[in-house]
Amino acid sequence: MALALRCLRLLPSQLRHSSFTVTRALPQAPTGCSALLLDGCRQCVHQMLLSRQLATKKSKGKGQSQAKVNISAALVEDIINLEETNEDFQAVIEALKEDFSRNLSVRTSPGALDHITVMTKDGKFPLNQLGQISQKSPQLIVVNMINFPESTAAATKAIRESGMNLNPEVDGTVIRVPVPKVTREHRESLAKLAKQSTNKSKEALRKVRSKSINQVKKFKSKVSEDTIWLLEKQIQQMADEASAEMDKLLAVKTKELLG
Repeated sequence: MALALRCLRLLPSQLRHSSFTVTRALPQAPTGCSALLLDGCRQCVHQMLLSRQLATKKSKGKGQSQAKVNISAALVEDIINLEETNEDFQAVIEALKEDFSRNLSVRTSPGALDHITVMTKDGKFPLNQLGQISQKSPQLIVVNMINFPESTAAATKAIRESGMNLNPEVDGTVIRVPVPKVTREHRESLAKLAKQSTNKSKEALRKVRSKSINQVKKFKSKVSEDTIWLLEKQIQQMADEASAEMDKLLAVKTKELLG
């Protein structure tokens, strides 16, 4: 009992030197604590730090903007890997950037056709693995399907349904793709595609958020309600920030496309 009281007396000094937002590891048990008390000390610190953070967030009055939650990943690594969750959100953003760069340009280039997905009897393949893509003139792109002539029809269908406003014409194993004129209608069509791509990416964000929150909820019986609340808030905050970044990307892309 005396040893336990000694540990508790020393904990406040440990806490004074521990920040919830920057702590990389829980404070060590005071010198002299038995192995039996070590986990208890750490759990106590863990809960006190979380409670301190919660109290800070709830102390804000109505009408005041709340400070951002910034939980130390080290404190909750046994529940969820927040760094990995953030990486998943960022991966969705990067995929949207790549889609904008590759597929949504006012002037269609050969590179825009490279990754059009073609469904063949052997599975799905990017167009550039089935045909040789080249630009014969500013108004014409050619796809030579001589290596996979049996996939010519499938490739033509994929180009037509790519959403890029392309109308391919077949000449044997050669697919001719006239480059659309840069009309106002074409620009508006591309802007609409950019909006659709952003909405699909936001759906992917919601899936990442739901997966992460479900992971946290698995620990409801093992950790406090405050801990669960803070983690859910942190994950939602990360999702909101990712969504806001996507809105900025869409705004920039729309302005570019509409000229």
